Amino acid sequence: MGEISSFIKYHYRHFNAAALVSASEAYVTHLNGGGKMMITLAGAMSTAELGLSLAEMIRKDKVHAITCTGANLEEDVFNLVAHNSYVRLPNYRDLSPQEEVLLLEKGLNRVTDTCIPEHEAMRKIESAILELWQEADKAGERYLPHEFFYKLLLSGKLKTEYEIDPKDSWLLAAAEKNLPIFVPGWEDSTLGNMFVGQVKKGNVSSYLTVKSGLEYMSQLVDWYRETAAKTPIGFFQIGGGIAGDFPICVVPLIRQDIEDENCPCWAYFCQISDSTTSYGSYSGAVPNEKITWEKLEVETPKFVIESDATIVAPLVFAYVMDM
Repeated sequence: MGEISSFIKYHYRHFNAAALVSASEAYVTHLNGGGKMMITLAGAMSTAELGLSLAEMIRKDKVHAITCTGANLEEDVFNLVAHNSYVRLPNYRDLSPQEEVLLLEKGLNRVTDTCIPEHEAMRKIESAILELWQEADKAGERYLPHEFFYKLLLSGKLKTEYEIDPKDSWLLAAAEKNLPIFVPGWEDSTLGNMFVGQVKKGNVSSYLTVKSGLEYMSQLVDWYRETAAKTPIGFFQIGGGIAGDFPICVVPLIRQDIEDENCPCWAYFCQISDSTTSYGSYSGAVPNEKITWEKLEVETPKFVIESDATIVAPLVFAYVMDM
């Protein structure tokens, strides 16, 4: 054990702190047993700069697939090229509606205490990726959303625009590893909206140029069956929503809809969440509920850390990398 894991092990003894330790230890045990791990990213984890720890997890082969929202996919790249123009507002709770209008007029899109600059980040990436959409469109080719980002990052066209150390970009680390990524509901993102706008304006001829979420599910089925045939697969869920709901369903899809009953369930499960179960929230459902959907088994190691993912996830990652 290193200094970080020793500190966590010594001080984090009860309640959510103890759950963090147990989940981290089980994560390490899963990897040491030859298992693979999927990470799912909801919320605004890229704008929270989770790449500071997640990128290294990817490079050290502690993560083997990622499912994320379209927002998390794009916002890591926004930060990569426009970090110096981001504005932090520690007093965001005190902002009046009039002050919010001033932010709008300055092209500052607020995410809690952090403002993403419209022109330096969003429009810059739109311009760069539009070229790739148009190239694919003219060639009659189709790609998944993350594949366009991989092409953009690996082309080196943005290198002169980097405003953070590139080692802190989780998407760049994933591109360099050609890590499997699945992005359900990509249309619910800034660039997804921009893509629709470009089609409406006639700059891209067809919506088919960017592949759909159903095609992502098909690829996830193939990845899961191929990987699970060789090694157990774990599921580490950061937040709730579609980023977690979409990929975990792949097991009952395979077992019940494709009728492959030999497909194993997820071999590890952990969720960082503060969602409330009693409101009927799937995101807040206790792991045992997933047994009834044939996603997890009775013996599956299961953990819920009811806390702030921006605090907890980097600690878990630090623990895993420190062992």
